[in-house]
Amino acid sequence: MTPEGTLTSSVTENRMQSIGVALEELLVAAQKQECLTVGIYESAQLLNADPDSVVLCVLAADGDEADVALQIHFTLLQAFCRDSGITILRVSGLPRLRQLLANADDDNQRQDGDIHCMLVTNPHADHCHLREVGIYCQESADQWIPELVLQEH
Repeated sequence: MTPEGTLTSSVTENRMQSIGVALEELLVAAQKQECLTVGIYESAQLLNADPDSVVLCVLAADGDEADVALQIHFTLLQAFCRDSGITILRVSGLPRLRQLLANADDDNQRQDGDIHCMLVTNPHADHCHLREVGIYCQESADQWIPELVLQEH
């Protein structure tokens, strides 16, 4: 690899880590402010009742392509979010997401629950991490659905 290639790879890796940290902080802040809906069924209910309140849809899976039912749910959620102008981000790193949500949740209710879909609401919040994640998704327009890998800490 050329030095330029190494530099580009390093910059890209740093950018991805920065976006990952921003997403983690955004999800924790949204959960503490009760602006986070977690679970496919719960998310579908909110999207049906009040889609205008949703500012970000996070779809989380770790190699679950064999789970046909999950993929159908993802396809339907993605289509609805696209039609509604909601930013979508696919994330892998379910263990990290579980850890984040368990640490932020005093009741630890989500330890074994469905975290495959998370919706961030409250469009009036001027959250810097929401902007950072949104910009990343816009810059990743060459991908059908932007993807991000969360690293274990």
